[in-house]
Amino acid sequence: MDLDGPFRGSAAVAAGLLTRDRLYGPRFRRVFPDVYVPATAEPDLRLRSRAAAVYVGGCGVLVGYSAAELLGASCAPVDAPAEVTAPAGSRSPAGLVVHRFRPCSDEVTTCGGIAVTTALRTAYDLGRRPDRTEAVVAIDALARDRFGLDELREQDVAHRGERGLARLRAALALADPRSDSPMETRIRVAIHRYRLPAPQPQFPVGPFLLDLAYPEIRLAIEYDGREHRTAERALRDLRREAYLTRESWDVLRLEARVVFDPRQVAVRVHRELVARGAVSRAPVGPPLW
Repeated sequence: MDLDGPFRGSAAVAAGLLTRDRLYGPRFRRVFPDVYVPATAEPDLRLRSRAAAVYVGGCGVLVGYSAAELLGASCAPVDAPAEVTAPAGSRSPAGLVVHRFRPCSDEVTTCGGIAVTTALRTAYDLGRRPDRTEAVVAIDALARDRFGLDELREQDVAHRGERGLARLRAALALADPRSDSPMETRIRVAIHRYRLPAPQPQFPVGPFLLDLAYPEIRLAIEYDGREHRTAERALRDLRREAYLTRESWDVLRLEARVVFDPRQVAVRVHRELVARGAVSRAPVGPPLW
């Protein structure tokens, strides 16, 4: 038993690896009933998802955002709970959502020995959720280099009659697996919601790829995330900025607080488009949804 990852406390005590006093002491932290992790472990979705797999044992499968996380397609909103599907009788402790649906055998795979829904099934599940923006984010992240959007459209037929198929179709209409990050997708969807011209994702300019671009007016839109704060990344960004300036490109950078406010994204982008004569000066209208 590995005490460096999620483990069952009762099993560790029974095996003589820990005493109850040590288990309940400061070295470990309980995530779910009888499931513990080292107190120093980062309490992120990946850890909570692995802990959820231990909690349900061999009776459940990680689904939704937990499956996406283990598949390497991180796309969950902040503080998303872990998710599993398990037989009736499994409780839903705080921080864990237990679903009851049963994926088909060909819709389940394993990641590091943990059963998870496949990328296609996970996209099908997340793409039917009510928040259209986050549904598109999930589809973009999961489809990238894993499956074609036509395969996901075919799920509409395979699962005919299930709830949320209209939401899946609406999300698919906006999906674009070329998107390189969830924040890039959120910006692109916000632009669409407010009826602004669609930018091109991952547009090449010399040796660089721009998150989103309007080539005809040489305007780039990029997410300014925390990863840009490191000294190494800041230096790369300076070189990139200098190259784009020489090529007569302007860059609109949007930080997280703006990206999570779709109207603010639209207002900022609209302002830049107006300044370049790409759209009329009429105010940004109401969103499509």
